[in-house]
Amino acid sequence: MDRFKLDRSKLVAVITGVISLLLAVGYLVLVQILDFRGDMVPAPLSTLIGLLSPVFELIT
Repeated sequence: MDRFKLDRSKLVAVITGVISLLLAVGYLVLVQILDFRGDMVPAPLSTLIGLLSPVFELIT
């Protein structure tokens, strides 16, 4: 029974490893969900120009 006993540092390492694996799997699931939404289409340039026009007015 003593061979299954974990000291504190080994327990922290195991817990850290489990948390790391959970974060990795969660990240992969999140990427798959975001990828499932379809192609990412950039915003039209007219929108960008409309947002930056006040900045251009301040510069000139």
